[in-house]
Amino acid sequence: MRKVCRLIRLNRSTSQYQPAASKDEKLTTRMKTLAYTHKRYGSRRLHVLLKKEGLVVNHKRTERMYREEGLSLRISTRKKRARPVRGITCPASGPQDVWSVDFMSDALSYGRRFRILTIIDDYTRWSPGMLVARSIPSRKVTSFIDQIALYRGYPRRIRVDNGPEFTSATFHRWAEDRHIIIEHTHPGRPSDNAFIESFNGKIRDECLNEHWFLSITDAQTKIEQWRNTYNEERPHSSLNNLTPYEFIKEYDMKNATQKLNLHVAHIMG
Repeated sequence: MRKVCRLIRLNRSTSQYQPAASKDEKLTTRMKTLAYTHKRYGSRRLHVLLKKEGLVVNHKRTERMYREEGLSLRISTRKKRARPVRGITCPASGPQDVWSVDFMSDALSYGRRFRILTIIDDYTRWSPGMLVARSIPSRKVTSFIDQIALYRGYPRRIRVDNGPEFTSATFHRWAEDRHIIIEHTHPGRPSDNAFIESFNGKIRDECLNEHWFLSITDAQTKIEQWRNTYNEERPHSSLNNLTPYEFIKEYDMKNATQKLNLHVAHIMG
């Protein structure tokens, strides 16, 4: 080695030098990993995740590398049509004020259909639970909401469409016993319940279309995994790029600070 270095007049350290991975290579590798894990995340949502890890600051750099690596999503666009004026509904004023509830359906690998009861808190975008079963009558709906209410309590209002499960006497009697106000959307106007419609679209795009369900148990497991990822890892643009979990934590902290300040002010006179 010494003879070779002397002949070509190279320093020994130069001949042993191994180039380190550039920052762009680290960023590209991590971006590809996240894009593979979350196949329906676009450049903006990936940028938020990369920024949290300290790998990137400027969104333009993320977008440039996103395009160069060919990670752009294929999104089919529908022709826009004139829409009627939306119904005016009272928006949620805080957590647990309004829960939007709806149904979805999908099929197992052998064609058997199953249903999904989806629930979302309009204010925090937190999904407290999702019920997956072959059949979900009114009694199952109320029983499931009772179950998840043990952790965070009941909402003040529940917004639903006019399906038979939500217009039944069982459902309304249950709500009355728990002092919950039921708000029905106008028939044929899903825009009245925009939050749950948007949420259902995300489930369809990021979970149902990405998995092949072998059994009802398999569907329950994979859908629950997606719900946990949505609540704890998926940044939400309407929440200032916080996850629902982070948003609730920040909201609770602000409320606790305000209550403490009011208590101190009351003591001080």
